[in-house]
Formats: sequence, C-alpha cells, structure tokens
Amino acid sequence: MTNKISSSKPETNIKFIGAHVSAAGGVDQAPMRAREIGANAFALFTKNQRQWAAKPLEAKTISAFKANCKMLGFAAEHILPHDSYLINLGAPEEEKLEKSRAAFIDEMERCNQLGLTLLNFHPGSHLKKISESECLAKIAESINLAHQAVPDVIAVIENTSGQGSNLGWKFEHLAEIIDQVEDKSRVGVCLDTCHTFTAGYDLRTKAACDHTFTEFDRIVGMHYLRAMHINDSKAEFASRVDRHHSLGKGKIGWDCFEYIASDSRFNGIPLILETIDSTIWKEEIQQLRMFHRSATLAIEEA
Repeated sequence: MTNKISSSKPETNIKFIGAHVSAAGGVDQAPMRAREIGANAFALFTKNQRQWAAKPLEAKTISAFKANCKMLGFAAEHILPHDSYLINLGAPEEEKLEKSRAAFIDEMERCNQLGLTLLNFHPGSHLKKISESECLAKIAESINLAHQAVPDVIAVIENTSGQGSNLGWKFEHLAEIIDQVEDKSRVGVCLDTCHTFTAGYDLRTKAACDHTFTEFDRIVGMHYLRAMHINDSKAEFASRVDRHHSLGKGKIGWDCFEYIASDSRFNGIPLILETIDSTIWKEEIQQLRMFHRSATLAIEEA
C-alpha cells in the first residue's frame, strides 16, 4: 500500500463538510464515525491531545485507517488532524520549546504514516516573557525544523481568540509567521469562525463577512486558506474568549455560515464543525449543504 491516501480530483463546486470526530479505539475508527454523520471531511487527533507521549501507531492500524478512508471516499486533503494542546512552538523557555518541537515533529510523522497531508495546530504563546515578534519567529523556525524532519505534510496554522498570551489572533500574526517559513508550499491557515469573531473580526452579517475575508486576503492571502473550523460563539464579539456554540445559537448567527456555504472560495477545503452538541452534527452538516445547494441553484438559474 502506498504511503499517501489518494487525493481526489480537483472539485470546483463541492463543499467538504464534517466534524472533529473521536478516534477512541484507534484512528481507523474515525472515518466510520465521520460517515455516520453524513460527512465528506473530518478532523481527528492521532494521539491523546492532553499527553506528551503516545504509543507509536501500529502497522495494522495504519493499514486499516487507509483502507477505511479509501472505502468511504475520504481524500487526504479533506482530513484535518489536530496536534496536542500541550505543544507551544513559540515557548520562551528552551526546554519547553525543544519538547514542543520534538512533539510536533512526532505529530507530523504520525500524519505522514497515515498518508495525511495536513496538520492543524495552535501557533503558540509568549507567556509574557518574550516579545510578540520573537515568539512569532520561534513559531516559524519550529515549522521550518519540522519541515526538514518530515516530508510532505503541510503545517496549517489555526487562528486563535487571543486568550491570555496566545498569538495568532491577528491576521498580521499569521502573515508574519508565514513570511518566515522557508517552504511556502507547506504552510497554510485554518480559520476558526468562533476565534475570528472573538478576536475582533466581525462575521455577524454578510457585509461583515465580506469585509473580514477581504482583510484576510489582503493581509495573509486566500491562497493560504487550507481549512476552516465552523463554530458559533458563546462569547461576545472582540471578547478574546474562546467558547464555541452550536450553529445559529451563538453571537455570530446563521448569516456567516450561509455565507461560507454559498461562497466558492471555500470549496475544496475541509470545513470542520467543533460545535458543542455532537448529537446535532448531522443536522448542522445538512443545513450547510442546503445553503450550498440553494446558492448553486441560484447561480445556475441566473
């Protein structure tokens, strides 16, 4: 069996929508859980996200994961692994930084073993011990070191709400990291709608979405957008607080999610729910697909 999961042919008018599903019992179980909710994309942890170390992936688990993805039609570019929450690629202390870099390389290697091409991660925190610029430079260098250690896998930086000393909440932070990454073909961004909103970029109306994504394109570049997390927010606009909510039930509202589902700029990348009620993920996916179908029909009839 080849190392990589098959890539799909480029699709110009398909939304790849899913959720962050459990990998309990083995990563090979995740594709089945994604299919149960009607997903054609999914996210997962390849190890326990709250522990530094994990057992190596077994050959039979790797083979089963690839076989299940092939059987169910999940392509590598529509699967979004997430790294451990413990990792801080901008850590000011050398010991913690080295430990984080080693753990991140291990996460990349696990993705490579599974035939996956994306690795989503929170950029890092300065812990009020170093400057923002120094922390962002450490994050970029961490990505460069991981690229040197592991081939093929793309480092996908997730924007944050900006809680505490977390960086990545400004589009300028993302741009500054990317600018210092040597291999631009292997770096990208995952925009989380909840994080974007609580960081101070409005998404409550379609006009607000237009403005926010225009700013992202100007500062970072839409060509770097590799994935999205689709979440409403319990927290207020610009609160710098990360509290996800079910779609349409939070402070963002449905306009944003209809906008994303209807706009072709968000085709072809994984759109991943991390909303708080997994029992309605299937319904949320169906609603997003309905928005997409309605927009497609409107274009065809125009």
